[in-house]
Amino acid sequence: MSNTIDGYASALLSVLRAEGNSGADDEFLRFAQAVEANDELRSTLSDPRIPAATRQQIVEDLLGGKASDVTTAMVSLVVGAGHAADLPQIAKALVNNVAAAGGRALAEVRSAIELSDDQKARLAASLKQATGHDVDVRVTVDPSVLGGIVTTIGDTVIDGSVRSRLAQVKSHLG
Repeated sequence: MSNTIDGYASALLSVLRAEGNSGADDEFLRFAQAVEANDELRSTLSDPRIPAATRQQIVEDLLGGKASDVTTAMVSLVVGAGHAADLPQIAKALVNNVAAAGGRALAEVRSAIELSDDQKARLAASLKQATGHDVDVRVTVDPSVLGGIVTTIGDTVIDGSVRSRLAQVKSHLG
């Protein structure tokens, strides 16, 4: 990972520790994912011809009242410094750092639908049993999954999606 991404992730972790992380890392991750998925927003926030104050105001307009002040300030800082294109990588490094600081592993889960708190808790318990580590579960809604979930913990991918099961059936019939 680059020094810029690691540097921002470490600095933002320090901010979260000082402010008492009340889910700001998750909000940061979700905003970064939204920016990554929206070409126009990503382009606007990354455009060096647009003054930093204008790009920061866009962030504040988008997040105002929808995210914590800490999240808004962290995103605004990164965007104002000209690193909006790095938001997804910074967010991923940040949530990994938060999990590691708590002695936990990070499980990135892609699901076709949002999971309930109960489903997340059961998934975390199952992953703990499988890995032997406490696990922070971060869910991203991804309609391409079709059904089921795809979980990534470090370098390990557990693909329990309908798409992969259909591909397995197709290969057996092939």
